[in-house]
Amino acid sequence: MAHIFREYGEAYRSTHTLCAPQRRVMQAIEDCRTAALGGHLEACDHCGAEVARYHSCRNRHCPKCQTMAKERWVEARCAELLPVPYFHLVFTLPHEINPLAQGNPKVIYSLLFQAASNTLQTFGRDPKWLGGEIGITMVLHTWGQNLSQHLHVHCLMTGGALGPEGQWIAPKRGFLFPVRALSIVFRGKYLEALKESFEAGKLDFAGETTALAEPSAFRAFLTKLRAKDWVVYAKRPFGGPKDVLAYLGRYTHRIAITNERILACENGEVRFRWRDYAHGNKVKVMRLPVEEFIRRLLLHVLPKGFQRIRHYGLLANRYRTEHLAACRAALDAPTPAPADPETLEAFLSRVLGTDPNRCPHCGEGRLRPVRLLPRLPRATGPPLLRWAT
Repeated sequence: MAHIFREYGEAYRSTHTLCAPQRRVMQAIEDCRTAALGGHLEACDHCGAEVARYHSCRNRHCPKCQTMAKERWVEARCAELLPVPYFHLVFTLPHEINPLAQGNPKVIYSLLFQAASNTLQTFGRDPKWLGGEIGITMVLHTWGQNLSQHLHVHCLMTGGALGPEGQWIAPKRGFLFPVRALSIVFRGKYLEALKESFEAGKLDFAGETTALAEPSAFRAFLTKLRAKDWVVYAKRPFGGPKDVLAYLGRYTHRIAITNERILACENGEVRFRWRDYAHGNKVKVMRLPVEEFIRRLLLHVLPKGFQRIRHYGLLANRYRTEHLAACRAALDAPTPAPADPETLEAFLSRVLGTDPNRCPHCGEGRLRPVRLLPRLPRATGPPLLRWAT
């Protein structure tokens, strides 16, 4: 991905209107682990060979910088797992909303979190189903396998709830909630919130959404969406804590496409692997002009400061510690012992499977820091805009 941006990024920026976050992501990926970000020089204490190590950009959209962030995040979640089943649900927005999301990503994504979490908590608090407070972790994804817009949230939910008397309430059936009913309530909550956002003047309209600025047109738009069946998908509960952690690591820090899926970039065309879920999950190869590949990729850049991982109910940040203690008391489960913080060297050895400080030249010596490598100056681009539509 960095190669594609370095080769074609400047031409793309000069011919397309981009927002500030999109420009920052392109620049960060281009600069990641290069002299542009500086670094430090290390020397082997055995053979004297020198190795330059450049800093990472740490951008959450960068394919090189997600492994450590994912591992650290999953490690922190280990202490929050309860000895109960966990369910995986997915709430998806209709594709008709995609153009509106391109000009109003923060509003559209926030409403998705709001409607999905409110729907699950409504069912969780209903005595017909559980009658208590559930715990939910939600992760926003905006892409499909072919990099098109596919707005949805993955939800990891406790298989049970904390009751008003401090008791743990397990599911009464082999499933939590009826999916059909979830989708109807989700659709109603989202469209009502979208209507309120329009009436409050929180939506911007440009390009193909310009006509929706008229109240009559927006009402017709909502009517069309209300007539559709919205998709809520529920998987079987996870088998145990290890399966839950595997899920978390797979979804929480995923980006639109990894470097491993990109096969080649040549003659102005990008080839990458994708999985066609509509036709038997077959793995296929897609070819896109570089310009279209970059356009699709930048659709999935999040607004600055937008939180794509959120917690609700028992796991809400403000009362998480108190709620989890009450859950463990109800389940007669011990409080997990605090884990000793892992050193960076140990972490890299575990994740990469190699010793990061062993000399790559002689294989015997250890690399020791010698001196800092300063950042190289970087040219500035054209003025930044608020958001691209």
